[in-house]
Amino acid sequence: MVGRSLFLEDLEIGQVWTGGPVEMTEADIVRFAREYDPQPMHVDAEVAAKGRFGGLIASGWHVASVVMREFVDAAPFGDTPLLGLKVDDLQWRSAVRPGDRLSIRREIIDIRRSDSKPDRGVLTMRMTVTNQRGEVAMSFVNLIQIPARPGDSAA
Repeated sequence: MVGRSLFLEDLEIGQVWTGGPVEMTEADIVRFAREYDPQPMHVDAEVAAKGRFGGLIASGWHVASVVMREFVDAAPFGDTPLLGLKVDDLQWRSAVRPGDRLSIRREIIDIRRSDSKPDRGVLTMRMTVTNQRGEVAMSFVNLIQIPARPGDSAA
């Protein structure tokens, strides 16, 4: 469900949104990996059991895609159009396994109105993905372009 549309002026450093849980199933892990990251630890449970992870794990790109899908579905900014500009410091910190339930924390760590285009600005958000045990599975910093409220392009 889309909530109230949020614009640059509506946001504050320190604002947090949470999402999930998103359950990672074996079928989804294998399906994604077969198409996009067909390494044995992602697609072959028997081979994965003998490998360094001791079992099947999700591709990090799968985890990133699930987080993006959850963000789009949750629509924390309503129907305000957003544009991803950059991802920094992407880290896959612990393996995601079948049955894991992922929760996502999104925190605004910086807000800056554009000097050259004052009808928009850039949010810097820290994304942290944890499993049901509270272990960080993935983290990154995301720069997102967001429009200013229509008619409000004051500096």
